[in-house]
Amino acid sequence: MRTRGFGELEAAIMDRIWNRGSGTTTTVREIFDELAAERDIAYTTVMSTMDNLHSKGYLARERDGKAYRYWPTLTREQHSASLMREALDSGGQPDLVLTYFLEQIGPEESARLRAALRRPTKRAAKR
Repeated sequence: MRTRGFGELEAAIMDRIWNRGSGTTTTVREIFDELAAERDIAYTTVMSTMDNLHSKGYLARERDGKAYRYWPTLTREQHSASLMREALDSGGQPDLVLTYFLEQIGPEESARLRAALRRPTKRAAKR
């Protein structure tokens, strides 16, 4: 499954890292071992992709002996929300983008959206 905003390998790596759960770190070796069980891939390819994700700000890391331990800087949900914000900002007229979006969602998604709008947000709590 491809995660928007990432290339195919970046998405596969981020999915594995997010699936590990909050507060969990991982190494290139651990991710490589999982990917190599499913496809023909070089360790250096995984290493350079994780380094690129770090350079782009999606992964943080710290040295652990000769290797690095990596963890995501955003949750999957925070990343998705960022993509939604980006789509809203770059999609022309924001009010029309929202209108077209609302026309496409079903009753369950609409109910979840209404519930989310009723919940206090961090921004509202700061006022």
